[in-house]
Amino acid sequence: MSTPSPLSARLFWLTGLSGAGKSTLALALQHQLREAQWPVVLLDGDRLRQGLCADLDFSPQGRRENLRRAAELSRLLLEQGQLVIAAFISPLRSDRAMVRNIVGAQQFVEVFVRCPLAVCQARDVKGLYKKANSGQIPQFTGISAPYEAPEAPSLTLDTETASVQACSTALLDHVLQGVRR
Repeated sequence: MSTPSPLSARLFWLTGLSGAGKSTLALALQHQLREAQWPVVLLDGDRLRQGLCADLDFSPQGRRENLRRAAELSRLLLEQGQLVIAAFISPLRSDRAMVRNIVGAQQFVEVFVRCPLAVCQARDVKGLYKKANSGQIPQFTGISAPYEAPEAPSLTLDTETASVQACSTALLDHVLQGVRR
């Protein structure tokens, strides 16, 4: 497999509820692409909240600014010929449209990591749903704040019924199709 040209750089934006598997799939994809020696950068919403976006809250305005910063960073990386994988809940369609506008529609690939709320709550890897349900976390997506599923994503991965391996393979196939165009 050869390294893609800068013209083939894309942003693969994984969106879905907390616990749906966005970060797990993003890490698996990053590993596969690095093994193949493709230039790839992973932006994870949780990690950006620890540094670049640590000053932001989880209000609608704070969430939007978080995504705007991630989009601007993605745009800079795309200009350098990097493939960018971004794993963000990004609950509102309007905010994902903003990201698309910042990076350019041709380079934005929306991937919906679909998993029902009940399954995400049962997984509750980080204990966030338990805190949200007890009122400790206000404005938590899926509980006290809305999540608007994508209307026409480029790819939908159903992590309730498909294994991580099956979803990861489907995602890699989709990425390789996108960068070879």
